[in-house]
Amino acid sequence: MAMALRRLLLRYRDFVLGSPAGAAQLEGGVRTASYLIAGRFADSHELSELVYSVSNLLVLLNDGILRKGIPQSLLMPVPQQRLMTWLTVLEHVEVFMEMCSAKLRGEGCRWLVIVLIQLCKAVLRVMLLLCYKAGIQTSPPIAPLNREKHVCSDGQPSGESEDSQCCCATFVGHRSRRVVRTLDRTPTLHFRHWGVPEEERHRHSHGDRHLPTVLGRQEMVAEALYITRPLVHLVTMCVCGRGSWKPWLVSGILDVASLSLLKEAKAIASEERAELRRRTFMLLYYLLRSPFYDRYSEAVILFLLRLLADHIPGVGLVARPLMDYLPVWQKVYFYNWG
Repeated sequence: MAMALRRLLLRYRDFVLGSPAGAAQLEGGVRTASYLIAGRFADSHELSELVYSVSNLLVLLNDGILRKGIPQSLLMPVPQQRLMTWLTVLEHVEVFMEMCSAKLRGEGCRWLVIVLIQLCKAVLRVMLLLCYKAGIQTSPPIAPLNREKHVCSDGQPSGESEDSQCCCATFVGHRSRRVVRTLDRTPTLHFRHWGVPEEERHRHSHGDRHLPTVLGRQEMVAEALYITRPLVHLVTMCVCGRGSWKPWLVSGILDVASLSLLKEAKAIASEERAELRRRTFMLLYYLLRSPFYDRYSEAVILFLLRLLADHIPGVGLVARPLMDYLPVWQKVYFYNWG
């Protein structure tokens, strides 16, 4: 049994190395299946979340296989890489674990699992911050690999020059002279954008991963506030109750304080700057968190969706299912993390 499993894993590794495009299609197919499953039958929400988690883990696995063939791809100690891997896996499966615990043992077990998950995440992030000077930590800690840049279509490390890569990746129309990307060089979903290939090449040339920024005392305090914010939120919720405004306000104050302190940091890496933009955008999630959502946002969102569904042809096909699933999604995704 063990030998058969080992042979299967080796065959899958050879498949990923030999056909990164096929691996990307497999990942996309699994993710699409998670969207199609939702709402089809009983327990579909749990199964959909499971398939979605598997798709994220599949991307992480395939990227790990491909990274081993890229020279100088490991720029950090092995223990730090392991911590980041465990933290990434935990972020990918946390929602599914919460949903399963609530389904099997009720809300009490769900909140116990939430506390344990957030505690484990905080411990791992503090270890990365203090022991390995990880700087401003991204979410997820291990970002998807830019396969278009680092891996050729045959699975070998890309050794071409930027000019030859751009030449092979584009086609110039004979009449319009418009520069269009060829289908065989389409980026993976995580790195796809609709700009001109020349602009994208410029983005990539300035988007390589740099060493993490060495944080000063103020930045360390700001990152510590961000790391401990979920635990503070849960403690405040336990003391004041789930319907109180205090957990919502305390969590928001910590997020804003962390961002305010970090915005004064200069000469930070591009990945860390993108993470700060993501955290700023995630402040909008507070509009979808209770009790603000229950008292204000829910009625406005449902009114707008109903208005669009009734007056714009075709929109109802999306808006009406969204109105049905909105309470479930709000309960699962918009209660704690940002």
